[in-house]
Amino acid sequence: MKFGTKAVHAGVEPDPSTGAIMTPIFQTSTYVQAAPGDHKGYEYARTQNPTRDALQSALAALENAKYASCFSSGMAAADVIIKTLNPGDEVISVNDLYGGTYRMFTKVYARFGVKFRFVDLSNAEDLKKYITPATKLIWVETPTNPLLNIVDIQAISAIAKASGILTLVDNTFATPYLQNPLDQGADIVMHSITKYLAGHSDVVMGCLITNSQALHEQIRFLQNSCGAVPGPQDCFLVLRGIKTLHLRVRQHCINGKAVVDFLKNHPKVEKVYWPGLTTHVNHEVAKRQMRDFGGMISFTLKGDNIDEALKVLSGTHLFALAESLGGVESLIGHPATMTHASIPKEEREKAGLKDTLIRLSIGVEDPEDLVADLKQAIDAL
Repeated sequence: MKFGTKAVHAGVEPDPSTGAIMTPIFQTSTYVQAAPGDHKGYEYARTQNPTRDALQSALAALENAKYASCFSSGMAAADVIIKTLNPGDEVISVNDLYGGTYRMFTKVYARFGVKFRFVDLSNAEDLKKYITPATKLIWVETPTNPLLNIVDIQAISAIAKASGILTLVDNTFATPYLQNPLDQGADIVMHSITKYLAGHSDVVMGCLITNSQALHEQIRFLQNSCGAVPGPQDCFLVLRGIKTLHLRVRQHCINGKAVVDFLKNHPKVEKVYWPGLTTHVNHEVAKRQMRDFGGMISFTLKGDNIDEALKVLSGTHLFALAESLGGVESLIGHPATMTHASIPKEEREKAGLKDTLIRLSIGVEDPEDLVADLKQAIDAL
């Protein structure tokens, strides 16, 4: 079955009691049992909910996986994975990653004895020199947030497997439409569903997807025990959103290329970060493991003038200055003071994240209007 067909149909069956083509919102906290233990597969909504089950089946199908588990946020999903570790265990992570993930690693779980190392994995072979007997997990974003670095999933996963180490790929930026990490050897895929999967800036949710029954059972145990589950209304909205995922991401990519073509030729732009550029250090890897290059773009202005960057950030009309990404509307953001403010300045700069970096989430508007909006904001400097 092709991706677009899966996006529309996977996980969804007409409601047997009414024939409703959309999965109903099962807004209930508990389920009536005929006798103790005699029920219809559902006991309590923290553990299971039919609307959530339909969504989890759909998400698993989109990632060519057997199992998916949804959580109340992307960070709740990330939290569950770190809860599978023990004090003294080590996580090797990319050094350019979402600030909320960095904050949770360093401010929450480091206090409990889990060790984190943040390194540049643009060259997969470099991973070998960082692995120790304590290493239990490799945490990858690709493309990374916000510098759009590309990590070779297949190579990293092979190196990790040779040492008995799990690999997790945060696939939020790429989406299952552009990239399927499990097919390339990863053990776990994570998504901030809030972003492209929901796609309409109206839901906060996360998920973990795997082909391993043992991992799935561990994740489900922690999901039920710790309780960070999404409500059925949000699950319904995501089920609706993913029906157009292929259409939306296709347009995000078309628009992204148009914006990149404009930015790379503008005399006031110093550097554009986007894996579709042939000058990108891992462009060939991106071509191999992605189907297109996405709608996330970062750039810097010439001169590294923070005041000029702030003027552009506040000078757009269609691009809304806001956190998050992946919605149908275009967003502009300043990672240093917004999404990545929790990372110390020296650590940001070590990874190449300048205070003047501007991040764009390209929406599905007409590309000519998006280019015109950026042009007037940059030309006004």
